[in-house]
Amino acid sequence: MTQPYELQVSASVARTIQDKLPVGVASAVIEFITRTLPDNPHRVGKPLRYELEGVYSARRGAFRVLYEIDDERREVTVIRVEHRADAYRPR
Repeated sequence: MTQPYELQVSASVARTIQDKLPVGVASAVIEFITRTLPDNPHRVGKPLRYELEGVYSARRGAFRVLYEIDDERREVTVIRVEHRADAYRPR
């Protein structure tokens, strides 16, 4: 088995998980980010298109985890966790 990707989580994502998500969703997102995502980030999410090209999205209930993958550095950066109605809107 290959080495898992290194995980990077921005401070704003950590605050969102802690302060804005329902408890059940927050625990599911934390488990996904820490256990599932680093092992095979290409497989667990889908690549986005257009303005969000280069970003992947994974579903957790009604919420989406948006992340970028750097294969050269073997690094996954979680950039946003949002409700699906807001996740794909430009900031």
